[in-house]
Amino acid sequence: MVEKVIIVGAAGRDFHNFNVYFRGNPRYRVIAFTAAQIPNIEGRTYPPGLAGELYPEGVPIYPERDMARLIRQHRVDLVAFSYSDVSYQHVMHMAAIAMAEGADFLLLGATYTMLKSRKPVIAVCAVRTGAGKSQTTRKIAGLLKDKLGKRVVVVRHPMPYGDLQKQAVQRLSTYEDFESNECTMEEREEYEPLIERGITVFAGIDYGLILERAEPEADFIIWDGGNNDTPFYFPDLHIVVFDPHRAGHELLYYPGETNMIMADVAIINKVDTAPRAKVEEVAKNISRSNPEAAVVLAESPITAEDPERIRGQRVLVIEDGPSITHGGMPFGAATIAAQKFGAAEIVSVRQFAVGSIRQAFEDYPHIGNQLPSMGYSEQQIKDLEETINRTDCDLVVYATPADLGCLLQVNKPAIRVRYEYKDHCAPFLEDIIVLKLKQKGIL
Repeated sequence: MVEKVIIVGAAGRDFHNFNVYFRGNPRYRVIAFTAAQIPNIEGRTYPPGLAGELYPEGVPIYPERDMARLIRQHRVDLVAFSYSDVSYQHVMHMAAIAMAEGADFLLLGATYTMLKSRKPVIAVCAVRTGAGKSQTTRKIAGLLKDKLGKRVVVVRHPMPYGDLQKQAVQRLSTYEDFESNECTMEEREEYEPLIERGITVFAGIDYGLILERAEPEADFIIWDGGNNDTPFYFPDLHIVVFDPHRAGHELLYYPGETNMIMADVAIINKVDTAPRAKVEEVAKNISRSNPEAAVVLAESPITAEDPERIRGQRVLVIEDGPSITHGGMPFGAATIAAQKFGAAEIVSVRQFAVGSIRQAFEDYPHIGNQLPSMGYSEQQIKDLEETINRTDCDLVVYATPADLGCLLQVNKPAIRVRYEYKDHCAPFLEDIIVLKLKQKGIL
């Protein structure tokens, strides 16, 4: 008997799970995807050209709130949960709804959906979004490319918010590629710092096809994970980043704990700004869950353009969107910079927010005075720009990976904050990576 399936996702892991497990599998018939976390991604269709011959009309995508209704309407047999950076409580809440409506509830095993590359893969993952994957990826890319002379390609976790068929495979190596691939601001924030360093980035939807395109260009592939998801490719070296500002979350969020248990190298980041007790708590959790992992302590030092301009100013701080929305971070690098360099006040932006930005504050009430940088669509970019321009402040301090000054027309002075990876003490990350790769016969 063919089992009817709903894949519960957020436009990323859900499409990958479909491609590698459900697509072409005669045992299952996927009735629908549901979508969460990302604004305005429901109401689309996973296109026939990607869905395969069993789905000549594609697969519809509904908002997650419709899940129970869809189970009843289609007499669904199985709900496959397929997105990341959510609490265990949320996962079981979804399971309870599915089971109450008569469906089984499935979490696909981490290794079950990993594809095998012909080239060595270093995976950079985390236990929560906003832990510091991006700067860690840049650090490793620099080691392989500049110090070891290797050809490096980064494959990024998916962010397919536009035309799904056109985004099956995205290759980006120049700024012009942002336009040809119709990248959102969210995508640019991940790709731009790598392209600045001469690193080619692949992303998209069909990660089997992406791998085929990436391998000829690479001696090493770096998997740059999204949220706290597990890798789409089998890693030869699995590096996982921890955030002691959210100590304990490595035991409470899906699938971050899975990454912790699988890690070859555990990086406890932000030890220069987190309380020592929180750093020790994370270290103990790693030791209990994965005593074989090599542990590295790291910092994310902050630099700002002309930081003296911040002193005494009433500033609007703009932080990385995913980190302070569904990532749950109370603040980010822009807030730290404002405090470090003597801002008189971090102004509240809530009263000035418009459209989808105002909605984000309602959806994530934990956000304080920080403005999440969100640009999943052209309209949301306009909402972000208008919110900034309406805000009563002296200066904008932004800590987004992409240069907002090139993407938005802002009517007030702005300063960009940057952050990079830095070892806190021995053992150093480069030494650990070289040692591990030599032990595996890769170097």
